[in-house]
Amino acid sequence: MKLFSYNKCGTCRKAIKDLEAKNIDFDVIDITEKPPSKKILKSAIKAKGLKKLFNTSGVQYRELKIKNKLKSMTEADAIDLLASNGRLIKRPIAVDMDKITVGFDADEYKQVWGK
Repeated sequence: MKLFSYNKCGTCRKAIKDLEAKNIDFDVIDITEKPPSKKILKSAIKAKGLKKLFNTSGVQYRELKIKNKLKSMTEADAIDLLASNGRLIKRPIAVDMDKITVGFDADEYKQVWGK
């Protein structure tokens, strides 16, 4: 499993603790240094929807006025933007084969990742 995470993010730390408690092997990838690929982002959009993929509480989201731009942004434009700037992506993103979660919700992790 790959976990796209940010070490200063409390939600990401909760996800890591949860996966460790489940004895799930995963590689942590710093989402700010290496954002998920466009293929992973497309899967995340398919699972959660485009708006749910943006880190709406992030500074860069507000500074770049993404909320206003989202209405006219194509999915391809959004994917290009997210793939180029990991700080705009809601985190963590956990990916394993055809399974994907965006953000951390204990119930969803239990359902998707088991135990």
